[in-house]
Formats: sequence, C-alpha cells, structure tokens
Amino acid sequence: MDTIITKLQELVTFYGLKVVAAVGIFVVGRWVAKWARKLVGKLLAKRKVDPTIGSFVGNLTYIGLLTFVVIAAIAQLGVQTTSFIAVIGAAGLAIGFALQGSLANFAAGFLMIIFRPFKVGHYIEAGGAAGVVEEMGVFTTQLKTPDNKTVIIPNAKLMGDNIVNYSAKEIRRVDLVVGVSYTDDLQKVKEVLGDILAQDNRILKDPAPTIAVKELADSSVNFAVRGWVKTQDYWDVYFATTEEVKNRFDAAGISIPFPQHDVHLYEQK
Repeated sequence: MDTIITKLQELVTFYGLKVVAAVGIFVVGRWVAKWARKLVGKLLAKRKVDPTIGSFVGNLTYIGLLTFVVIAAIAQLGVQTTSFIAVIGAAGLAIGFALQGSLANFAAGFLMIIFRPFKVGHYIEAGGAAGVVEEMGVFTTQLKTPDNKTVIIPNAKLMGDNIVNYSAKEIRRVDLVVGVSYTDDLQKVKEVLGDILAQDNRILKDPAPTIAVKELADSSVNFAVRGWVKTQDYWDVYFATTEEVKNRFDAAGISIPFPQHDVHLYEQK
C-alpha cells in the first residue's frame, strides 16, 4: 500500500508540475495573443485602414498565436504534437486551395488599402475599366464610369496590372495637337495660340505653357499646344480650348487642313 501511495505521489509531483507549466503557458500566451491583437488593430487604425480589414487581421493574429500557444501547452504535458501539427497544416492547405481566388482578392485588397494607390473619389484607369472610385471593399473595388455605369473589379485583377490615377496630382497638363496649312504664317499661328492660352485664367502661368512645332505631316504643320491646369479643370479647359482654337483660327484667316487624316485635336495619352 505504501508503495502505491509513493508512486501516486511521484506521478502527481511529476505531472502536476507539467500541468501547472502547461496552464501557465496557456494563460500567458493567451494574454500575449490578446495584446498582439490590440497592437495590430491600433497600428492599422493609425494608417487609416478600413475597420473591417483591421478587425479581420487582428483576429487572424490572435487565432494564429493562440494556436501556437495551445500546441506548446499540449507539448508541455508530454503529448506528441507532430501529427497534430500535420493535420492542421493539411487542413490549412486544403482550405487555401479551395479559397485561393478569394484569398488572392483579399490579399490584394489589403495591400491596396495599406499602400493607397488611390482613394475613394479618385478617377482611375485600371483592370480594363476607368471611372471614379466609389467603394474600396475587402474583395472588390467599385467604380462609376463617366456615363454612370457601375463597374465592380476583383482586387486581384486591379492590383495585377498598371493603375493610372488621374486625380492623384493637383495639376495636369492639357495636350493638344493643332494642324495648320503649310501656307500659313507659323509666327502668326504661335501668337494666336499663345493669346488663347493667356486669356484663359484656368491655365496656369507656372509651369509655363508650351507652344512648338511638333511635326511636319503630309498635309499639315502640327503644333504641340500644352498648358497646365488644376486637375478638376482639365476637361473644361480641354473642350473650351479646342473650340476657341477653331473660332480664333477662322477669325485670323488661319486654315485647318480638311479633310485631314491625322487627328489634329486630341489628348496625348
């Protein structure tokens, strides 16, 4: 009987310490996981990341750390965790394959919100579409086209190609190519074009506009006419300048060759 009691005492002493250590690992590890979740949430909030993504990443961090803590606590009890880790890894791999499209969109959306290549309200060209950004979601981004259509683009496709942000800068350059006849006085043409740009207060003086002969085409002498404007004034200035060029050329007796195969007024892209 004394032998049995002694053995029980030894077992309790041996495993009791392991149980206490396992409980300690779990309690401390759980506290660290909660602290890490709060830290991640604060860091993402400072970078003005979408609250939904911030909460998701915080919870993902907590679950990942807690899983590691539970495995460490079980290992402290003397339980072999190799097969347990293998099962978790296999399950994670299977889930990853099943959701690879959604995960790719989520990852792209997360990076997009972190690095901010554009914001809501910006006019962009990306993913085969162009429009004003209305909503940046976890998996998709919603654009409104100039003709008032809604385009929803998967984030992975959006981030997988070039993104042209027309609203990122405060000013843009309006580029026109104006063709005139070979018989016209080029100095007179430059004076008329310069006066057109000078009369429009929306065209900035700094950087200075550019007026120069761009090309000697088959049926015309083509001028490059370039003026800097505030981004919000771009299209108003573009259309107004195009119309004013025609009106002023007619009044000054400057001829625009017609028909002309080269497009004489267009935006340089």
